[in-house]
Amino acid sequence: MAGDTDIPRNPRSGEPRQDAFAAEPLDCAAIMQSAGEAAYEWRMDTDSLTWGAGAAALLDLRDTASITTGRGFANLLDPGNARTRFDAIVHSAGADQGAGVPYQVQYALRSGPRSPKLWIEDTGRWFAGADGKPHLAHGVIRVINDRHEREQRLAFLSRFDALTGEINRWHLTEQLAHVLQEAAQAQTSCGFLLVAVDNLGRVNEAYGYDVADEVISVIAKRLRSRTRAIDTLGRFSGNKFGIILTNCAPEEIGAAAERFLAIMRDDVVMTTAGPVSVTGTIGGVTVPRHAANIEEVLARAQETLDRAKEKRPGSFLAYRPNPEREAQRRANIRATDKIVTALNERRILLAYEPVVDAQTRDLVFHECLLRIRRVDGSLVPAREIVPVAERLGLARLLDQRVLELAIAEMAAHPQLHASLNVSASSTMDPDWWSRLEALLRLYDTVATRLIVEITETTAIHDIDNARGFVRRVKDFGARIAIDDFGAGYTSFRNLRQLGVDMIKIDGAFVQNLTRSEDDRTFVRTMLDLARGLKLKTVAEWVQDEQSAAILAAWGCDYLQGEHIGLARLDWYGTRHDKSASRPDQARA
Repeated sequence: MAGDTDIPRNPRSGEPRQDAFAAEPLDCAAIMQSAGEAAYEWRMDTDSLTWGAGAAALLDLRDTASITTGRGFANLLDPGNARTRFDAIVHSAGADQGAGVPYQVQYALRSGPRSPKLWIEDTGRWFAGADGKPHLAHGVIRVINDRHEREQRLAFLSRFDALTGEINRWHLTEQLAHVLQEAAQAQTSCGFLLVAVDNLGRVNEAYGYDVADEVISVIAKRLRSRTRAIDTLGRFSGNKFGIILTNCAPEEIGAAAERFLAIMRDDVVMTTAGPVSVTGTIGGVTVPRHAANIEEVLARAQETLDRAKEKRPGSFLAYRPNPEREAQRRANIRATDKIVTALNERRILLAYEPVVDAQTRDLVFHECLLRIRRVDGSLVPAREIVPVAERLGLARLLDQRVLELAIAEMAAHPQLHASLNVSASSTMDPDWWSRLEALLRLYDTVATRLIVEITETTAIHDIDNARGFVRRVKDFGARIAIDDFGAGYTSFRNLRQLGVDMIKIDGAFVQNLTRSEDDRTFVRTMLDLARGLKLKTVAEWVQDEQSAAILAAWGCDYLQGEHIGLARLDWYGTRHDKSASRPDQARA
């Protein structure tokens, strides 16, 4: 190539020497200026301040003549600065051991009285003189307006709600802890109100989320207008505000709550979509009389608010101690621990109750019933477990375990046909569905022998969801039964839409069949309805032969109950074993 002969080369190898392409010396001042930085040196004994290139432009000054001393530079400092370069150096806790002491500080400058703030990050190192005190400092400054704005925004959001400008839940709780501590020490009283904007979900649906946000913002301003200077208002959650009433006697809390309710309901909220009318509901707690710590304050305020909504929306309700409620709460805690422990220790069992043909009394299938084995070996029946588990949100965990046990047993015994109950929470639980699909794929002969039972109340609560549940189960090849049929009074139309295979008549109508004309009429009507829809029927709680004969004569397909056979921890045979109903059989 042209010019190659001008490149210095190694005489032995003929290759270019390593220093042949050596770069020109770096222009550090130009690089710093390009990066938006400026260097300085401050001799503190003479107060002389020397600046590198680009400092004037960086600081929006005509030149650096006014900042050639530390005192001159101090004239640009904004009065609101909490800390400056001088503070970082002179008040440093470090000592110079010969290599200097690093510092970094942020502060604001103003190049003129009406000039905007320039936020500066000042990073440097100071060196001590003979007396050990700061003598010389040098460093670099840069403008960090954008970064400072982001940091301030994040700091604001960590303590305040972006929509309303009021403190957020975390900071409200922090303030509540402080007020609670002061009240306990001074032996005074204060209050905490949990304020909910009623029916905000309907506002979302009718007008959109933007309008709902406008409503929340206006309500916050109204609540703020009715709080005293010593009180604290904060946004607790989506539609809820918390108000700390400092130094407030118990009898004054109700009056304060009524002021807040009035300001919420008396005037409509003007929004971009037009006027919106809203009301509020309030639950209040007197502290420390009725709550000794933050957890109790928040729990009791929420509990009282929930009861106020149930009793009369748009009203105020004050917390009152209730020994029965507290006892129930403690019982719930114990029950939760027992159920979770039983799950973890694999003490969940199945009992099998036979269902027989009403005409021949031959065994058709077994219903799998939940049992928990106590540590002492005794058994807890389903009627003592399921209601508690559903109330505490543990039913879906039990459902998954029952599903696993039932399908495993059916896979091990190809002649076993069985049904199992599913709670309302599990019908929409993706974990239950994924477990069902996985097990039926693993044991592909089980589905046609499986019946899944859902209660009638679950079915009529949301017909569309129930219909989807039925369809998905039947797509796997299993059948669907409605349990406790008659308790929810499902309409003919809904029953037809569901597409189930079987109904199980609620035992409450069957157990008194021989003594109640109303029950006989009701059961016979249901059997006729099912026959018209070509659905199989099971009568539950059959307790005597006379009832069994009546049901068979009316065309009931299957019978279940104490007269037919008790639930046992083992399943038995392909035909019904009548000995199961003998008193000497172990009842599970």
